Amino acid sequence: MDVHTKEQRSKNMKAIRSKNTKMEVLVSKYLWHNGIRFRKNVKNLFGKPDIAIKKYKVVIFLDSCFWHKCPEHFIKPSTNIEFWEDKITANVARDLKVNEYYKNKGWHVLRIWEHEIKKDFENTMQKILLFIQNQK
Repeated sequence: MDVHTKEQRSKNMKAIRSKNTKMEVLVSKYLWHNGIRFRKNVKNLFGKPDIAIKKYKVVIFLDSCFWHKCPEHFIKPSTNIEFWEDKITANVARDLKVNEYYKNKGWHVLRIWEHEIKKDFENTMQKILLFIQNQK
């Protein structure tokens, strides 16, 4: 059973953003301060990558544990189960399709889980920097 009322849950869900999330802002600032120039949420690229460097054919997706079904941290909602299963399953399927699209086009794809950034920000950022540098 949900601990929030239907109205509270609705308000919480409406507040979730797809752009300029806390995670995206942290990663973007770090990359920018380390001399990496990129574009965020590029609408004309398939799947609207969180970070894109067209020059090196690099796309980076910052995936939240809930919305992208992290194998370590995903907790299945206990209400409106069918809706959430369909929604999350569609997200995961879209992620696979996006990965395949970029790999077929010769791009380099990196997906970072939300928990990686929260657990060990510095090492995760080094992983991202190394990934980008290896594509230059």
